[in-house]
Amino acid sequence: MTSFRIFVLTAALLFMTVEFVFSQEDGASSSKSVEEKVDHLDQKVRILERRFELQQEGVAEKTAEKTKEGPSLVSGKEGFSIQSSDGQFQLRFRGVIQADARFLQPGADTFVLSRVRPILEGTLYRNIDFKIIPDFGQGKTVIQDAYFDLRFLLLANIQIGKSKAPFGLERLQADTDLRFVERALPTDLVPNRDIGLELYGETPSSVFAYAVGVFNGVPDGGSADIDSDTNKDVVGRIFLQPFKRINFEPIQGFGAGIASSYGVTHGTLTAAGLPSYITVGQQVFFQYRSGTTATSATLADGARFRISPQAYYYWGSFGLIGEYVRSSQELRRDPATEKVKNTAWQATVSYLLTGEKNSYGSVSPLRPFDPGSGKWGAFEVAARYNVLTVDRDAFPLFADPTKSAREAKAKAAGVNWYLNKVVKFMFDYELTEFEGGAVRGNREKEKAFLGRSQIAF
Repeated sequence: MTSFRIFVLTAALLFMTVEFVFSQEDGASSSKSVEEKVDHLDQKVRILERRFELQQEGVAEKTAEKTKEGPSLVSGKEGFSIQSSDGQFQLRFRGVIQADARFLQPGADTFVLSRVRPILEGTLYRNIDFKIIPDFGQGKTVIQDAYFDLRFLLLANIQIGKSKAPFGLERLQADTDLRFVERALPTDLVPNRDIGLELYGETPSSVFAYAVGVFNGVPDGGSADIDSDTNKDVVGRIFLQPFKRINFEPIQGFGAGIASSYGVTHGTLTAAGLPSYITVGQQVFFQYRSGTTATSATLADGARFRISPQAYYYWGSFGLIGEYVRSSQELRRDPATEKVKNTAWQATVSYLLTGEKNSYGSVSPLRPFDPGSGKWGAFEVAARYNVLTVDRDAFPLFADPTKSAREAKAKAAGVNWYLNKVVKFMFDYELTEFEGGAVRGNREKEKAFLGRSQIAF
């Protein structure tokens, strides 16, 4: 019996009692017994109670309908988002800040905000995604990514706009998931961000993935927002994880693939179409000759071809990533021409000392930082060896051997501290040795102490 019904019955009985007392005093007889009156009132109470329940249900339904029509707001470690009630429309706000310390010998010591990126991404009509990433790091304003995806089939999706070209293994790894502050030397030879149209997809189990696209075309390591000629580059990549679905953990984390690109470019005296190669300290150690005439300047003049076999392996806390890149480019310095072939490779190993599962993606600490509970996050150690070799046919006509090194070899060690999924600290030391690159002999070794404080959500 509900409290509402008890209240009504109590009031009714009290009223009847008073009425009965007065009727007895007056000597009047009631036409109905007290029991009949109680039954009659009980029926009325039941009717009133049912009406009250129906009224409450109507209010609840209206409240639920109103809630259903409105958007939902969500916040958490993945950022902040707004989502429509049917899930077809989403808007997500994320961000990355990377504050670096660079102590170089030789070179300048500096603190720098290497990346300051507010990230806006979302979904329209369930199958259309978009992403916009401006970057205010290093005192510049750049649009790093601006594209949209048409996702109608898992095996065939279309991406249009500016994004990373589907090529380098470490280049395609998210900036926030790197095991070292700066990427290895092979990244100097691969395209960075370019504008074009890309077709990509994967099997439901992610055992096989592919991407192929037509882009404006950029020099090694370069990014661009506009094309300087009518030629375009074709870039493609396939990647296999053949043992991912096999129930044997030691081989599940193996993946291998190959990427390639081809294009034709013709440089000018104002836009040579050629790269410069840099160290982890962001210092140029190789560049082609420049000048104001066709006889003094080296220009890109013909086919540009790249190929890169690549692989990674993860098991438990252990991780290994490796890639090889070969980039060839036809050159001209009137009246001479040449096809140079530059190569680079790297191998990086990492190990999580606190037992977390290693992967190509982000690290999720088992015990997020909370000193009061004796939790200190995750700790990782990493080591790397990488080499970049410039074709000897580039010297001395197309590149000055007294200013540009023929080879760079670097070895690095690092420690990473993951407080949680959002905050990370990195500490690296990398020693780079050169062959050539000085007026007399070899360029001076670069000793780089690099640190990074990162927040990414």
